[in-house]
Amino acid sequence: QDLGIAVVSVDYRYAPKHPFPAGLEDSYAALLWVASQAKELGIDGQRIAIGGASAGAGLAAALVQFAHDQQKITPVFQLLVYPMLDDRTCLRGDDGSNNYQSWNQKSNRFGWESYLGKHYGAEEIPAYAVPARRQDLSGLPPAWMGVGTLDLFYEEDMAYAQRLTESGVSCEIKVVPGAFHGFDVFDDDIPVVQDFRKSQLAALKRNLIR
Repeated sequence: QDLGIAVVSVDYRYAPKHPFPAGLEDSYAALLWVASQAKELGIDGQRIAIGGASAGAGLAAALVQFAHDQQKITPVFQLLVYPMLDDRTCLRGDDGSNNYQSWNQKSNRFGWESYLGKHYGAEEIPAYAVPARRQDLSGLPPAWMGVGTLDLFYEEDMAYAQRLTESGVSCEIKVVPGAFHGFDVFDDDIPVVQDFRKSQLAALKRNLIR
């Protein structure tokens, strides 16, 4: 509403009933549909951004990688809100479950096991299953990434942002001191939440709107 852009929400299949690659396949099918129906939808098919939050942001990152390699559609931007990017976080020696609100190591293990099954934590994993495992990040579209310092995903998100930058991909990072996973869904009136969302809108405006 603030930017006057269309938003398409993908009703992709969820793990554990539908593990990888079901969600990615559904999301890519939706992306192809949006591009093919651009005229009917009244949108510019050459200016499509991909985004999401948490596990959805991890899927968005994987979708950006997959779309880049397929070379049928070129997303112009990726918006990654505290994304779930790396199954190897589950293998950290410090469990730290009591230090994280809303999403802890127990939750994380369950999530990745549900999504990857026997591949969870393995040395070799299927392509596009875990965004942070991709070696070559060059050529991907510009990114915005936001995460709190008390989020379980903080370290993996910062590492991915750094790798994007080192690969020549513009990546704006919004770090929220003292924020936990999903902090922005509880109260829209909190100044730090408003600032977090304003940063996302500003990034979308710069990268998506001519």
